[in-house]
Amino acid sequence: MKSKDQEFTFFIVAGEPSGDLHGAKLINAIKAVKKNARFVGHGGEEMKKSGLEMMYHTDNLAVMGFSEVIKHFPFLLNVMGESLGKLRELRPDRIILIDYPGFNLRLAKNASGLNIPISYFILPQLWAWKENRIKSFHKYIDQALSIFPFEQDWYRSKGVNANYLGHPFTEIESDEITRKEYLEKNNISENEVLLVLLPGSRQQEIDRHFSLYLEAAKNLQKDNKKIRIIIGKSSGVKLPEVDSSVLIETKNIKNAMEFAKAAIVTSGTASLECAVLDTPQIVCYKLSTLSGYIAKKLNKAPYISMVNLIAKTAIVPELIQGKVSIKNIMKEIEPLLYNRIVRKKMLEGYTGVRKSLGLPGVYERAAQVIIKRTENAKS
Repeated sequence: MKSKDQEFTFFIVAGEPSGDLHGAKLINAIKAVKKNARFVGHGGEEMKKSGLEMMYHTDNLAVMGFSEVIKHFPFLLNVMGESLGKLRELRPDRIILIDYPGFNLRLAKNASGLNIPISYFILPQLWAWKENRIKSFHKYIDQALSIFPFEQDWYRSKGVNANYLGHPFTEIESDEITRKEYLEKNNISENEVLLVLLPGSRQQEIDRHFSLYLEAAKNLQKDNKKIRIIIGKSSGVKLPEVDSSVLIETKNIKNAMEFAKAAIVTSGTASLECAVLDTPQIVCYKLSTLSGYIAKKLNKAPYISMVNLIAKTAIVPELIQGKVSIKNIMKEIEPLLYNRIVRKKMLEGYTGVRKSLGLPGVYERAAQVIIKRTENAKS
């Protein structure tokens, strides 16, 4: 039951660490307007800190690849059942879905009989694959909110009235720490060359990328003793043991990215973040053999990194599936460490990408349109 002073109840779902960050900021933005709003659903630690009454944690929900989803299907089926049960119990004013399309679009379909309006924030990349899922938007999604500049036109061309709000990375703030302070804090000398490894935010990504990244970096280090390896570790994942010369960064990953000479990145939000922070990078992605084969057949996008997709040209090198090898990683990252011309060309490409991301205030704009839509539905 809703208390008298409770303005809205939202059922919100984020199934991955990046979605947890977006979800937390969206919750905060909505609460800034509707302070008594209640949020129930699935998310991570950041959403929990913002007041989410959590059912399932992103650590358990983040599953990638086709074969992997099949393996975890019984668990996900149980999560779906409990979600629907909670929706029937709560009868929230609105459902807010954040990315995570495999689960979220099924939830939208299964919940359609409850007549609860649905907002989708951070839209599925249907322009890349599974375009037929657009039917779910026609049938079940009340409000579509995009964070990429090209998505609005694509969705609208398919009959979905999507609204582009700008990208959250326009709001990346400085931690007010200088490079010198960061180096001193971590006992790194001024003349060391920082190479950051960002192997992913899911355990499956770590398992497929980490050892290759580290071995490539170690080989480069043999030729240049000044290279210092820093690994950005997301919460909820486990890394194999590394020697004491390798810095494991958990709290100040953004600083490590910002002050790095270059980065080896698993495709995802970290790639775009590197572009915003002006860090040269290569982007890799490796699935299981079966998942990789299916993805290759279904994927219509010309690139895997959002940097290249936004720019509509290959600004950053991409390595996919079998091409994700120690030899290839070394070949692609070495020029970004030492070749000024190659580095300059990439950084110039980043400028156009940043300009296309819009203005700060994305979460506030999202909160405003979600609240307005919810108020209209109730009136």
